[in-house]
Amino acid sequence: MSYLQLKGVTKAFGKVRVIDAVDLRIERGEFVVFVGPSGCGKSTLLRMIAGLTEIDSGSVELDGRDITGLASSKRDLAMVFQSYALYPHMSVYDNLSFALRLAHVDKAVIRQKVHRVAEILNLSDYLQRTPKALSGGQRQRVAIGRAIVRAPKVFLFDEPLSNLDAALRGQTRVEIAKLHRDLGATTIYVTHDQVEAMTLADRVVVLRDGRIEQVGSPLDLYDRPANQFVARFIGTPQMNIIDTAALPALSSIVAAGAGHDGLIGVRPENVLVRPAGQGRLAGQVELVESLGSNTLIYASLAGATPGGVQIIAAQNARTSLRPGDAVGLDVAPASVHLFNRQGHALAP
Repeated sequence: MSYLQLKGVTKAFGKVRVIDAVDLRIERGEFVVFVGPSGCGKSTLLRMIAGLTEIDSGSVELDGRDITGLASSKRDLAMVFQSYALYPHMSVYDNLSFALRLAHVDKAVIRQKVHRVAEILNLSDYLQRTPKALSGGQRQRVAIGRAIVRAPKVFLFDEPLSNLDAALRGQTRVEIAKLHRDLGATTIYVTHDQVEAMTLADRVVVLRDGRIEQVGSPLDLYDRPANQFVARFIGTPQMNIIDTAALPALSSIVAAGAGHDGLIGVRPENVLVRPAGQGRLAGQVELVESLGSNTLIYASLAGATPGGVQIIAAQNARTSLRPGDAVGLDVAPASVHLFNRQGHALAP
């Protein structure tokens, strides 16, 4: 039996079913990330696990115990919210110790636990400050510490980095990864950022319209997406998905796609840019994004549809190409993904 198990979990608001009979198993110590576009139901599913949103049907089991009907305070879970939800009039020490004081834990034990958590999160120098005297990253660490000090069976994170700037988001993401490694705690993390999902997760759960599209390790989802939605959602820049009817020449140069009537997917790093006159496809540069360590080249290929077909190539080298330049393009045949017209992946 899995450590945390969802069985047919369903939730509707009025006539809209936002979570549709979700089944999921999470093992002890796993770091599982729920990812998907806005409105896909990932935060609602997390709140159902936490007991903050009522489940219409189905069940949630934790460590062999059915917790579906338990109040959130009785589930032995701790949640970290997108908004830090700190008590503004309390010091960092009092915020960290609040739940323990409510539980009438011995003061010496509280002091020991709080100082240990503060040490882990580099908050020891800030214990007497109030939240307004902290940076956004420090406030988020206090919110995480408040969850850690309770020693719950499962940590739940609801988009905890969304309020941070890009640099601080990357730094805090690394801290969360280190924290999980050190604590070995079972963690469920919600985000819309697929970079966070790829870098943090043991397994990623991709959600769309309240249903699970695919579950797997980050690289499994990247290398073997189950459908067009997952293929485009996982990976930056997103996979090129090209209709064979719009660009017949592509299927003819890709051995696996010969005679294929559907969609062909190619990761940008597997699109090779050649000088004009070389390569099996001819295109024209529309845009060049120079990112320092890598370069994205957007090219337009003449196809069967008005305006042509756009394809993105990613390369590690810098380029002298400019918009309007003619280029040749090749595709690594072994790297293509085939999808039928319903968007489902076909066996290679």
